[in-house]
Amino acid sequence: MNNYETVFILTPVLSDAQMKEAVEKFTNLLKAEGAEIVNEENWGLRKLAYPIDKKTTGFYQLVEFKANPETIATLEVNFRRDERVIRFLTFRQDKYAAEYAAKRRSLKSSKETVKEN
Repeated sequence: MNNYETVFILTPVLSDAQMKEAVEKFTNLLKAEGAEIVNEENWGLRKLAYPIDKKTTGFYQLVEFKANPETIATLEVNFRRDERVIRFLTFRQDKYAAEYAAKRRSLKSSKETVKEN
């Protein structure tokens, strides 16, 4: 199994519940395909670098997971079919990117524990 990271942008006209439902749909699809979700981050509503379909903002979502290469094809077909997804990018992490992502997650979790105390 390879390490993958996908970032997708959802249309800004969705309510909070609709956005969470869309994210849950894709994570459940990954789990059904046998993938292991490593990390999920909601980056929130952000401004796009350029307008896409006359929209200037979008909900960004990051999902890190371990999966077989065949899973990526299924995931990307579902991204293309879902009209709520504006853009997506999935790439395989090499060992250096995987180490960096693990380091970033540990730093983030240590900052969150400091904030809670």
